[in-house]
Amino acid sequence: MPKITQLTLALESKPGVLAKVARTLADAGVNVTAFSTSDSAGRGRIRMIVSDPARAKEALTAAKFRVGEEPAVQLSLDNRPGALASVAEKLGQAKMNIKCAYATTSESGRASVVLVVSNPDKALSLVGG
Repeated sequence: MPKITQLTLALESKPGVLAKVARTLADAGVNVTAFSTSDSAGRGRIRMIVSDPARAKEALTAAKFRVGEEPAVQLSLDNRPGALASVAEKLGQAKMNIKCAYATTSESGRASVVLVVSNPDKALSLVGG
């Protein structure tokens, strides 16, 4: 359960934007391991975890994207009812807000969960990281 870096891009929400971001990263040899997108009032936001945050930021900046970064945690949980509830309850009891979260599951019976919280080190200590 490592502490990781999440990259964040605030973009115009229109066709082809995700394709341009993905192509920029592919051409730089950077793998996207997790991402989430959202849209509000014509503005899009992409949050992503990549194999090489420094290289990704450099490539995206050169392609004229504005890129932010923030610490996050990536958890590997059992893919079963209650696994996420247990983590969220521990963080809530510690008065730790989850700013953003996204997840995926696999056939291996595990779920990969990305959480952005105010104190990643404390979060990891609370959930057994």
